[in-house]
Amino acid sequence: MESCDITAGRLHLKQYLSPRSSFLNPTTNFLPSTFLTAKTKTRYSLASLNLQNHFSFTQSSVRPDSSTMRRESATDISTTLSTDTFELANICWDDLGFGLVETDYMYLMKCSSDGTFSNGELVQFGNIELSPSSGVLNYGQGLFEGLKAYRKKDGSILMFRPEENALRMRMGAERMCMPAPTVDQFVEAVKLTVLKNKRWVPPAGKGSLYIRPLLMGSGAVLGLAPAPEYTFLIYVSPVGNYFKEGLAPINLVVENEFHRATPGGTGGVKTIGNYASVLKAQSAAKAKGYSDVLYLDSSHKKYLEEVSSCNVFIVKDRKITTPGIKGTILPGITRKSIIDVARKQGFQVEERLIPVEELLEADEVFCTGTAVVVSPVGSVTYLGKRVTYGDNGVGVVSQQLYSSLTSLQMGLMEDTMGWTVALN
Repeated sequence: MESCDITAGRLHLKQYLSPRSSFLNPTTNFLPSTFLTAKTKTRYSLASLNLQNHFSFTQSSVRPDSSTMRRESATDISTTLSTDTFELANICWDDLGFGLVETDYMYLMKCSSDGTFSNGELVQFGNIELSPSSGVLNYGQGLFEGLKAYRKKDGSILMFRPEENALRMRMGAERMCMPAPTVDQFVEAVKLTVLKNKRWVPPAGKGSLYIRPLLMGSGAVLGLAPAPEYTFLIYVSPVGNYFKEGLAPINLVVENEFHRATPGGTGGVKTIGNYASVLKAQSAAKAKGYSDVLYLDSSHKKYLEEVSSCNVFIVKDRKITTPGIKGTILPGITRKSIIDVARKQGFQVEERLIPVEELLEADEVFCTGTAVVVSPVGSVTYLGKRVTYGDNGVGVVSQQLYSSLTSLQMGLMEDTMGWTVALN
């Protein structure tokens, strides 16, 4: 079996077994107090390892059957987090992609019929029960958010602009006839969920902890109407790059038959149905070798809107332009942050209608989003014509903005914008 370096802060373990092997205690999924290496058959104890950060290792069960799920209220968690010990998750951090890795805990909070959310609780990660007649399953009454937490080199954890996600969820909830947690409830729930899963936050430079808050109509409803009950849920997963290319150019195709959103619809909020509707065009594009799809407006079929799950920017000289927010485009938090960073660095930034012809004449094109941060575009194909940018490398502006924003998110530079939230 392949060896894997597992690094977090200055904790270094060298193991010669796969992450899911019998090397782990089968009932706890954690390291036993002593173990044999596969190569040398030599017995080691945890105390003999070089734990330069003096992390504590404890044994406790993870991911039991949902019928034995242990629940902890937010109050219980907040009084114990300061004394909790943790061990680093036994995965190969260098192999992280953008896929689900099941972690230890998720957060649940219910909304009563009067629109008031109760005190939430942390439960062990697992399946949830829903009525077959729930509003989210029958009528798509649901929203989600996405944000990230990063581990700094000193081992502490930073979140990026969680209050913006809370505000966007509240805006979307109003459009979808749903009650929503307050900003304080949202941010506190995210903090608790991250801290309870802190062993899953990747080491500095190895990725991030992706945080997925969900708001859904969980109450049963047969006729078309708002659900009588709502559930707010948060789960997390360590992730690497969204696109397999990483910070390397992606190749887009402009879609002129299918449309992501229409005026007066829900394209401007993060409702779940917006994403299922792009899968057909996206799948067809990927089958032809493209990375993703760039959509045009549905009225004129000539103005840029966005990529399947990203906002788009074009660069011409020292001017950066992005489609304006007009109800069919999601107001991305990374988009908003990049605009502020670019203006601070002296770029002229415009938010307006962008004819597809300007895309074809741009010096650079890049996408932004929570998952991708900044993703440079190497080529765009429109009506069979392929246009490349630069020498098919990462553009100067894309690289500059990516480096600036990720350095801020990861705590590598002073946060003069007041955007990061320290958890410990």
